[in-house]
Amino acid sequence: MFRKLSDLQKIIEKNKVKRKLALAVSQDAHSLDAVANAYNSGIIEPILIGSRPETEKLIAEKGLDFSGATFIHEANTDKAVELAVKMVHDHKADILMKGKVATPVLLKGVLNKEWGLRTGRLLSHFALFEVETYHKLIAVTDVAMNIAPNLKDKIGIINNSVDYLNKMGIAKPKVAVLGAIEMVNENMQATLDAALLSKMNQRDQIKNCIVDGPLAFDNAVSFESAKHKGIKSEVAGDTDLLLMPDIEVGNVLYKTLVFFAKANVASVILGAAAPIVLTSRSDSEESKYNSILLAALG
Repeated sequence: MFRKLSDLQKIIEKNKVKRKLALAVSQDAHSLDAVANAYNSGIIEPILIGSRPETEKLIAEKGLDFSGATFIHEANTDKAVELAVKMVHDHKADILMKGKVATPVLLKGVLNKEWGLRTGRLLSHFALFEVETYHKLIAVTDVAMNIAPNLKDKIGIINNSVDYLNKMGIAKPKVAVLGAIEMVNENMQATLDAALLSKMNQRDQIKNCIVDGPLAFDNAVSFESAKHKGIKSEVAGDTDLLLMPDIEVGNVLYKTLVFFAKANVASVILGAAAPIVLTSRSDSEESKYNSILLAALG
C-alpha cells in the first residue's frame, strides 16, 4: 500500500530504470525546475527540444544543472512539438512532457496519424493524490480530457487507469464509480452507467480490478459513512480509484483537494504510446516533479 507520492521514487530506484524524457518547447521556466530536479535525482535523462538560447538563459538564471543533458535547437513551436513526439514514436524517448506550448498544439502532435502516439485507445487524464486524511494514495479520473464520457468512454478510462495502477504493483485496484447518490436512479445517467460498469466487472468484461457503484463520494472514501448507510461493498471506504461522472465534477474535486485539502498530486495523460506529462502553470514545482515520477513508472 502506497501512502506517499515519494514512494513512487522508491519503486523507480528499485527497478533501476532511467527513462528518457522529451520536453517539448523547452524554454519554460515552470517545467525546467522539475525536470532538473528529476535529472539530478537520477530519475530521467532529459532531452530539451526548443529554443536553445532561451532555454540556456533560463537555466543560467535559475542556477540549474543540466550538464550532460541533450539539447535540440528548434525555435519553431510546431516543429519542436513534432520533434519531441517523433522521438517518443521512434522509441528514442520514453516520456513526453509539455513545455511552453498550448495543450491543443501538443495534443495535435500526439494524435498525428503518421508520426503521433495513437494506440487506438482513448486518451484520459489520471491524477494520483496524497491526501493527509486518507489512508493511502487515491487516484482520480478523468478531470482534464474527456468532457462528458459515455459508457464506452468510461470503460476506456477505467482500463487506462487500472493498467497504470497494476504497473504500480496494485494488482486488484478498487474502483468507485461516483454519482450524487448510491442508489440507481433512472433519471441520473451517472448511476445507470455505474450499475452497468459494476455488472460488467462482475462478468469479467472489465478486468484486473474491483468496480462498484454508484457510490456517493462519502461512501467511496469513508468506511463509517458506508456502514451508516448500510452499504456492503469491497470498495467503499477503501477506494484506489475514483471514476468521475464528467469533467466538471472531476475538475472541481481535483482543485478542491489541491487548494483546500492541500493534497500533493501527480498526473499524466494515459492511452497514448507513452505517458504524457501535461501539467498547467498553476501546478506547483512539486506537482510537476511528482508527475515526472508517475510517468517514469510507465
